[in-house]
Amino acid sequence: MLARGPSGPRGLCVSSPPRPHGCCFWIQDPLHTPASSVSSLLKTRTIKKCGRLFFYCPPPHTISKGQVENKTESPDMQNGGRRHVIIMATTRTGSSFVGEFFNQEKENMFYLFEPLWHVINRYSLLSDQINWFMRKSFQDVLQGLFHCDFSPMEKFIKPTPVDHITQVLFRRVSSYSLCSDPVCTPQVKRDFQRHCGPLNLTLASESCRSKKNVVIKTVRVEQLDTLRPLVEDPHLDLKIIQLVRDPRSLLISNMVTFFSGYKALKALAEYGEESENKTEVKILKGNCDKIRASAEMALSRPPWLKNNYMLVRYEDVARDPVKKAEEMLTFAGIPFSPQVREWILANTQSTDQHSGAYSTKRNASEQIDKWRVNIPLPVVQLVQKVCGPTMELFGYKFVDDEKTLLNTSISLLEEKQFDLFNAKHN
Repeated sequence: MLARGPSGPRGLCVSSPPRPHGCCFWIQDPLHTPASSVSSLLKTRTIKKCGRLFFYCPPPHTISKGQVENKTESPDMQNGGRRHVIIMATTRTGSSFVGEFFNQEKENMFYLFEPLWHVINRYSLLSDQINWFMRKSFQDVLQGLFHCDFSPMEKFIKPTPVDHITQVLFRRVSSYSLCSDPVCTPQVKRDFQRHCGPLNLTLASESCRSKKNVVIKTVRVEQLDTLRPLVEDPHLDLKIIQLVRDPRSLLISNMVTFFSGYKALKALAEYGEESENKTEVKILKGNCDKIRASAEMALSRPPWLKNNYMLVRYEDVARDPVKKAEEMLTFAGIPFSPQVREWILANTQSTDQHSGAYSTKRNASEQIDKWRVNIPLPVVQLVQKVCGPTMELFGYKFVDDEKTLLNTSISLLEEKQFDLFNAKHN
């Protein structure tokens, strides 16, 4: 059982038992805490043991001594000129493609692809208690990274970096900054990651602090309010772009990419065996509910979110990627450069059908309705049943018969506009 003391002003933590310095929360009943979970958390140093009590200890967000100790930022950085953006999505929503809109800014951009993968990888059990720890760890790691401090994330990298050097950063190859000089040194011809040697996180921090923009793409943050501490950080002025996609299209994409995880829905497709109690159907509903809850929170315009949220539909990106890219970059306060336009035009006419789960190449004109010929009507109707409110919110039309489903000349997408700066839909 996890207990929490009352929160004091400005996020200070207060609790009853004596606790180690800087620790805020304690596990009240360690006997009911899975031993493997406690062991994993102790290794990451996100909790400390004091007698029979276990305390959550958020790492500080200051730059560690081993990283950029004497780094001097340029005047525009000191004056708060750096832009901070997080692309918040779920799997198969085109987030890798959208992330490239920012990554292709290259010289002015420090872009990170799924850094929270390392946090997820360290938590083997997904009990409510561990989910709570993950949420706090997400906040700590993201806040550190936006301040160009890799030390909070280092605690989750396996094996642990030595002298801030690691060979295992997830998808390093997807970041232009991490595969360019001065970070990409020394060069090793046999290294598959664009010939870069082990990643020196000190050099990565220095590169980050020299850039005008820091952008992180993640499919790990499920709830918008997880990002609230970052939005309220006066040094960040964080912009949030939430990507959403038609749940029916999303489902078929996930079924193709993660084939083994959808046995019940495949049975429904093949044999008509429908059950809302199946685990994967419950997961589908849960995912829809979380996405909708985050969007509804933003649409309610809470004061803490200010004008820092933008809602983007995958389908609108697929229909006009240049237009949506320009809108997103403008929202973030980043100029839309010719090189981004050129990259989009070069990567939206792809006919490659085997480009992989993280591919950024796609034939934009074929993506929107492709799912309609690959998903049986019973599966469509089940998705509409469990994800109906989410579909209505985002402007996805329902389909009741197979003829309409297969007729791609009939659009299932409402012409719905979302205000860029306060997410108020018309």
